[in-house]
Amino acid sequence: QVQLVESGGGLVQAGGSLRLSCRASGIVFTLKTMGWYRQAPGKQRELVAVIIPTGGGTYADSVKGRFTISRDNAKNTVYLQMNSLKPEDTAVYYCSSLGSSTYWGQGTQVTVSS
Repeated sequence: QVQLVESGGGLVQAGGSLRLSCRASGIVFTLKTMGWYRQAPGKQRELVAVIIPTGGGTYADSVKGRFTISRDNAKNTVYLQMNSLKPEDTAVYYCSSLGSSTYWGQGTQVTVSS
């Protein structure tokens, strides 16, 4: 059974930082490309960042230079460090395991106040 469990969301003021974590089980984590997505109210879910098994990351233009995706294969965990947060970053953030079968976590709320 695949489980992706996110944590680390919360309420932060604009300009602040948060670090999201996603612990995976039931998958061969070291072989998986992992991603962070977000969905704001009334909007479609959008890609934030992805990281390949060897650690290279790519980012949406809206978060480049502010967010960093990383992974710890020993802990089956992927992280999203979010700095210089803006009110428009407010959304539910989802962890995803990508591939022929895609799995999703339950999401964690991030709220950035102005």
